[in-house]
Amino acid sequence: MPERGRPKAPLVLTEAERSALSSWARRRQTAQSLALRSRIVLECADGASNETVAGKLGVGAHMVGKWRARFVRRRLAGLSDEYRSGAPRTITDEKVEAVVRKTVAEMPLDATHWSTRSMARETGLSPASIGRIWQAFGLQPHRSETFKLSSDPLLIEKVRDVVGLYLDPPERALVLCVDEKSQIQALDRSQPILPLRPGVAERRAHDYVRHGTTSLFAALDAASGRVIGKLHHRHRASEFRSFLVHLDREVPPDLDVHLILDNYATHKTPSIRNWLLRHPRFHLHFTPTSGSWLNMVERWFAELTNKKIRRGAHASVRDLETDIMEWIGRWNENPRPFRWVKSADEILRSIARFCTRISEAGH
Repeated sequence: MPERGRPKAPLVLTEAERSALSSWARRRQTAQSLALRSRIVLECADGASNETVAGKLGVGAHMVGKWRARFVRRRLAGLSDEYRSGAPRTITDEKVEAVVRKTVAEMPLDATHWSTRSMARETGLSPASIGRIWQAFGLQPHRSETFKLSSDPLLIEKVRDVVGLYLDPPERALVLCVDEKSQIQALDRSQPILPLRPGVAERRAHDYVRHGTTSLFAALDAASGRVIGKLHHRHRASEFRSFLVHLDREVPPDLDVHLILDNYATHKTPSIRNWLLRHPRFHLHFTPTSGSWLNMVERWFAELTNKKIRRGAHASVRDLETDIMEWIGRWNENPRPFRWVKSADEILRSIARFCTRISEAGH
């Protein structure tokens, strides 16, 4: 029975085309749409009608006709999706520039920063469009960060001194990062903590009862990660000197001791200087003013806070101190040193770039 409808252009495949179509139809990595189109063309090339191919592959006859005709006109290239331009732009470059300029240079009258809705009202665009523009230019008006530049006149010398101890420590010496974590509060919740359950986070009362404070003196071995800790109820020069005596007992007598410290007043009192004169193997290295980030023990204090103190509940200072010392003991069973990677020159260049940025912002 002759085929009904308009006559169709003959579909004859070369060996190379048949090989490519067969490969696309079989290969698992091929997009399913391309694999289906390849099977349609192969079936049509074998002489099957559009209706027969449609029934065999479970598609509509009009789809078979479309890809058959596309292949006859453009061969293998005709089976790929054509470029779709999408809807024309409705936001001009001038509007985008105006949004960016207003975001970085102006402030709304009723707030300290722009929101997508307030900027949308100001510019006549939609909040979604404002969000896309901000995302494209990396603008986040809702966020604010803080910074602190050291005003220490010996900044360069101190940075080179401390970083040099990290990257090239002296032989037969121990480099200890020392600081005090003062006023650690023994807090107990006013009601029992409700434990974690499937689908429910741990819950605790927002109010708490204070049971006193303690101060932790800690020395982090920069090479091994081991920590020497001692607790005191206060953090005066006398307690710091007591901690130095404790370090003197803990460190083997044949090693020099290099202590990295901040500029807290208790580290520089006459009693401390006199003690150091009697113990010449101790050498103090001070970080720059407002440069506590150079002291790696601060990173260890963050571990202690996150893993033990912040969500802890303690009914007394003694309970808190026991918890801290037990945590230090477990840390020292498997100490993990923090690795310093930046050289002094890299740090100083970074500070110089930041100073340039804020100087330009002031103009």
